[in-house]
Amino acid sequence: EDVYETLIEAVPGIKFGIAFCEASGQKMIRTEGTDKEMTKLAVENAKVVGVGHSLFIFLKNAFPINVLNRLKMISEIVHIYCATANPTEVIVAETKQGRGIMGVIDGGLPLGVEDKKSKQIRKEFLRKIGYKL
Repeated sequence: EDVYETLIEAVPGIKFGIAFCEASGQKMIRTEGTDKEMTKLAVENAKVVGVGHSLFIFLKNAFPINVLNRLKMISEIVHIYCATANPTEVIVAETKQGRGIMGVIDGGLPLGVEDKKSKQIRKEFLRKIGYKL
C-alpha cells in the first residue's frame, strides 16, 4: 500500500504495476497497480528473478526520476538496485536457503564523451520531461 500511495501522490496520472516477492509465509508474488500491462510486466520479471523481498515497479506516463526520492523515503524499501528505462540484467546467486540479488547490469557501455551538441540534447531532454525548468 505504501508504494502504491507514494506513486499516486508523486505523479498525477501515473500508470504503474507493482510485484513484490515474499520471502516467508505463503511466499507469494503480491501485486498492485493502475495499469494491467505494467502489472503484467512487473509480475513476469518478479517470476524470472524469483528473489524474496524484491520489488518490481514498471512505470508508464512517468520517469524513474519522478518517483525515486519518494520511494527511497519508504521505510520498508532498504535498497534500490536500479531505476531505468534501459535494458537490464539482474545477477542472482542461489544457495540452499534461497536466492539473492547481487547486482544489476543497466544499459550498455559508454560509446564516447559528450560534445557541445550532445550536451545541449541532454539538457533539452531534461527540460522536456519536466526535470529542469
